[in-house]
This record gives sequence, structure tokens and C-alpha cells, in this order.
Amino acid sequence: MKADRIYLVGFMGAGKSTVARALGRRLGWRVEDIDELIEARERCAVSEIFATRGEPYFRLAEREVLRRLVGVDHAVVATGSGTYADADNRAAINSSGVAIWLDLPWTATVNRVPDDGRRPLAQDRAQFEALFHARRLAYQHAHLRLDATSPVEELIERILDWLGY
Repeated sequence: MKADRIYLVGFMGAGKSTVARALGRRLGWRVEDIDELIEARERCAVSEIFATRGEPYFRLAEREVLRRLVGVDHAVVATGSGTYADADNRAAINSSGVAIWLDLPWTATVNRVPDDGRRPLAQDRAQFEALFHARRLAYQHAHLRLDATSPVEELIERILDWLGY
């Protein structure tokens, strides 16, 4: 399957940003990270946006940033963990490129994502786990699912093989 845009989707800690950078280097494509673009636009960290402006404001910013990226060719996009959970965002992603789900099991997620405040939705572990399971239902709509416990280079090879590059 050939594509001009690759969107990496999955929960927090799955490695979307890391894989996006490595895949972009291999393809010679532009790499964009939605959370980083929002932070640059807002001039503050995601955690600060959540604390001062709330999650609805963040989701609106996320949608706006995604809309700008939909038209960018030869791009690997690391989405935020909630980006693909939104039905409108998911439709935009699936119609403009391929969505690749980096699936990380719950036990590995807990180990990778501390409850130190940098990720506001990870602080309450019971709510965090419920969010993890709820978002998995959305991620199942991705074009390809990969086990995110695999080494980055192995993930890159699987993606390239699947895409036919």
C-alpha cells in the first residue's frame, strides 16, 4: 500500500514520536509531532495547556493542527494519544493517509508513563487505565497494528514492508 502520509496512532508511551523520527529519516520525509506543534503554537507544555485552559481547548488546538497536516505530502505524523480517538480526526486521518497503530500492552504502558504530572491524563491511574481501554476501541480502526514492544528498527522494517517501500 503506497501512501503520501503516515499517521502513527496509539496510547501514551507507545513510541509514536520516536518511531516517527526514525521512519521519517528512512523515507527522507518530513516528520511532524502534533503535541510538539501545539506546544510551539501555544508557547507552553501540554500539561500547562490542560491545567490553564482545559482539555476541550487542547482538543480544539489538536484538531486545527491536524487539519493543517492533512494536506502535507511525504509526511510522517506522530499523533497525540487522543487524536485518533476523535471520530472526525480519525476520518480525516484514514481518508488522507494510512494510520498505523503502535499497540503497547497495559503493563508496558504503566512502566513507560509515570504519573509525574507531565501527562495530565496519567495522574489518576484508575482513570488512566479506563482511558487506555476506551481508546483501544478507536485504534482498532487503524490500517495496520504493530506490537510497540518491538525494537524501533524492527517496527520501521515492518512498516516499510507493509507499505511496499
